[in-house]
Amino acid sequence: PRTETEGNWLLTILRIPMQSSNPQIPFITVPIGIITNNDIIVSVCYHRTELLPDFIQHTRRKNICVNNKLELILRLIYSSAVWFLKYLKQINNEQINLDISAAEKELERSIRNEDLLRLMKLQKTLVYFDTSIRGNEVLIGRLKNIFQNTGMLDMELLDDAVIELRQAYNTVNIYSDILTGTMDAFASIISNNVNDIMKRMTSLSITLMIPTVIASFYGMNVNIHLDSFPHAFLFIVLLSAAISAGTFVWFRRIKWF
Repeated sequence: PRTETEGNWLLTILRIPMQSSNPQIPFITVPIGIITNNDIIVSVCYHRTELLPDFIQHTRRKNICVNNKLELILRLIYSSAVWFLKYLKQINNEQINLDISAAEKELERSIRNEDLLRLMKLQKTLVYFDTSIRGNEVLIGRLKNIFQNTGMLDMELLDDAVIELRQAYNTVNIYSDILTGTMDAFASIISNNVNDIMKRMTSLSITLMIPTVIASFYGMNVNIHLDSFPHAFLFIVLLSAAISAGTFVWFRRIKWF
């Protein structure tokens, strides 16, 4: 967001939110340019957004009289802050709750990264919102310096726009902190799930290795002192099974299974 002046013309570029057609990111921000002089207003935006039609309808419905080009810019910035808050509310009510709830159901046994990737999509949106809101707030300070001595500055409208932007900025930070903490917790739990699986696999390998070791010893071409015993094979099998069962019980007692 920035502003340029040439003669009586004022070019103001600010960023506004909009719904994204990309399923990977629910909302994005796009630049919009407002070119004004005392009589002419030209808006330039590459995307079709909901903000401008809503702004025009709201102005007509409330019979708001825009007295000068600075007031128009401030009202647009104020409207952009309102739309930031509107989309943030949708993220909170729909996206965050659904994604976290869905991820929590799978989290107890999950070892995949899909649960984290779903939350990263929302994190990207919040980063875009954070950058754009801060840029619009800096733009207000620039406009205040330019029009401070022109008589066009409506301090009440300026304060309203600043308060609305700060509220949106604080909301973005809160949601971002929540998502960051949730993603860190999910990553730790997924790592613990992987460690738990590896522990179980190791315990199972040790349990199955015991019969293999016994069979290897008794399969050597040496005197095993059971040559004349009529049930030597059954004895060895039962001994292997007993030791394996004891090992399994011990692993269960120390919660390795």
